[in-house]
Amino acid sequence: MEHVDVAVVGGGPAGSSAGEAAAAHGADAVVLEKGVPRADRDGPGPDSTDAAGLLDYWFDIMGYDAEEFPEDVILSELSGAKFHGPNSQLVMESTGIESSHDGFGVTFHRARFDDWLRERAVEAGADYRVGVSVTGVESDLSSSPRHTVSLADGEDVAADYVVLADGPQRTVTGGTLDQFLPGGRTMADVMPSNEANHIAYQEHRRMPEELFDSEYIEFWWGVMPGHTAYPWIFPNDPPVARVGLTMPIGLDIDDYDARDWALLREEDTKIPRGSEYVERLIERQFPEYDLADFPLVEDRGKAKGTETYPISSTRPIESPVEAGVAVTGGAMGATSAFHEGGDHVAVRTGKLAGRLAAEESLERYNDEWHAAIGDEILRNVTFADIVGGWGPTDWDRAFDTAAGLLNADGIELAAAVRGGVSGLSLFGQYKWGKFRNRGGRYVQLREDDYAI
Repeated sequence: MEHVDVAVVGGGPAGSSAGEAAAAHGADAVVLEKGVPRADRDGPGPDSTDAAGLLDYWFDIMGYDAEEFPEDVILSELSGAKFHGPNSQLVMESTGIESSHDGFGVTFHRARFDDWLRERAVEAGADYRVGVSVTGVESDLSSSPRHTVSLADGEDVAADYVVLADGPQRTVTGGTLDQFLPGGRTMADVMPSNEANHIAYQEHRRMPEELFDSEYIEFWWGVMPGHTAYPWIFPNDPPVARVGLTMPIGLDIDDYDARDWALLREEDTKIPRGSEYVERLIERQFPEYDLADFPLVEDRGKAKGTETYPISSTRPIESPVEAGVAVTGGAMGATSAFHEGGDHVAVRTGKLAGRLAAEESLERYNDEWHAAIGDEILRNVTFADIVGGWGPTDWDRAFDTAAGLLNADGIELAAAVRGGVSGLSLFGQYKWGKFRNRGGRYVQLREDDYAI
């Protein structure tokens, strides 16, 4: 049986970053990626699907300068973001968070980004294997090496450390962590499939040139039901944009009054499919145009210009580091459906896990990821908690109030006072939410919960 120091399950941003960091710090590292086809990639690779945007301070979280990115990865330089309520709009041209990046952020080509990270891992000395399906990880902490990574082709790999980077699907993470949960508890109990993720869908469409805005990403809130459910338009290379949405899994149309939601119809007998929502968004926002004016770009995305993918919608988990296992990125729930995207935290957690495994110091991983991305997760969890149960009028009220309230700490008191009763209410909810989640309380499975 092959023996390596560090085995990484999954070759997306977290997995490639873990492989690069482990190899760069002297470990014999292998990255195991099952590989999926895409219309915009030569050959199989990781499941490279998300809205693919980076805000200014996210570069610092990743530890990269935008200038390091290959030229064909960056698609549009952004000046800001537009947030639309049913009858309101909020424009943000600064994140309010100190950053080394000059600008609001960028949109980028996710598949090319993944390929670049893969190249970095290989150049650092990691063995990156595509077309290798991991079926499970068996751990025996009394043996050396401690872990056997089972492969579909029967060629298993023994490893001293395992980094789980298989994304929000958690196809390997779940069974691996089950071994360390006491009392018959399973990861399906901690992260049930119908609650742990949102489903996201997007289409690559060619916009009429007069409508294409390369400088702003746009989001619509309060127009479709579901906690943190929203559509978006992200500019790619002119005049192509990604038009998509994210929403919880398993919504019941009977729980909502179609008259309250701009993208529902009274004749709907079930929650619309992603493609229906996209068409309705286009028709609503651009009524003077026909849908045919926004053709699909069929040589992009997974298939014929479209793609569907899961995105985390849950709180993160800590890892059983004493067992030599680290969970990273989407698999640990560190990515967020609330802010649409998680490549920055996936890269950072992958880098931390890979380096610490190579240094045989993985027991520090939970503390180090809290220190590195804890503020980011705290903001996201707190805001997501605040908007739970909001309806269309709540979003309008929030956007009418929120202009000028936001800064690096979220909402400042002086600005909230200027916002009147609504401003003070939002301020109070935010501060109470941060207090309630302080000290890493945003975690739903702690290191001490494992039986090791």
